[in-house]
Amino acid sequence: MRFAFIEENEHAFQVTALCKTFGVSRSGYYTWKERPVSETTQKNETLLSEIEVIHDQFNQIYGSPRMHDELLDRGHSCCVNTVAKLMQQNELRAKTKKKFIATTNSNHGRPVAENLLNRRFDLPQQPNEVWVSDITYLWTDQGWVYLAAVVDLFTRKVVGWSLHNSMTTDLVEEALLNAIRLERPACGLMIHSDRGSQYASARYQQLLKDHGMICSMSRKGNCWDNAPMESFFATLKKELTHHERYRNRQEVRRSLFEYIETFYNRIRKHSALGYKSPIQFEQTL
Repeated sequence: MRFAFIEENEHAFQVTALCKTFGVSRSGYYTWKERPVSETTQKNETLLSEIEVIHDQFNQIYGSPRMHDELLDRGHSCCVNTVAKLMQQNELRAKTKKKFIATTNSNHGRPVAENLLNRRFDLPQQPNEVWVSDITYLWTDQGWVYLAAVVDLFTRKVVGWSLHNSMTTDLVEEALLNAIRLERPACGLMIHSDRGSQYASARYQQLLKDHGMICSMSRKGNCWDNAPMESFFATLKKELTHHERYRNRQEVRRSLFEYIETFYNRIRKHSALGYKSPIQFEQTL
């Protein structure tokens, strides 16, 4: 460690003074400096170079577990502890999450469904058995816009989404219709949401009946009942929207399309899927 420190600082201080400060000889330092680079050092340097590439390529969102899995996919033999150490030493960190508030308005007189899902997030055994849905908000220079999304609980794929200037029934209907057009699920699919007024509306409930869907709703004020959706929105904000400035809804839509359809569904490794992307996992079925 002393020789390494001297090497890092010899451009700023005299080697003689540094050696004297650390109680080592100049000849010993130069002998150490001329040593051949070890195989481990060479491997770590190569690994670090690849880590930096991945860190930039994926917009600084991968922590050491996903980084390790991506390195294995690219043919690098390494352990997750080595990856974590190299990232820590070189200050390569995943983007941090910012707090956000709930958008649910459950103070209405409309009928609500039972919590049939009841946090059984491992309930589905194949795609299109259980979907979860929710709404969140995103800021633009022109004001708030609202995103509704539908996620398949088995594949964790975003199967439908919609973006509007207001938080209306149209918002959640459009997201669900987009999911239906894409997946064409059979009758009997369970769709879980909170008990917000949009999901409890007569129009939305009729849409579920028209497609033979079973409605499930979270308990009042309990975000954990819809944890997979909360997790998706937290990931979206941590990895994308908290780091962007959008001038208008069109910019948000383009950004969301690129993130959801190109990256999240097809490329991003999901820990619950054995570090496969939703579509990669779907293709293994």
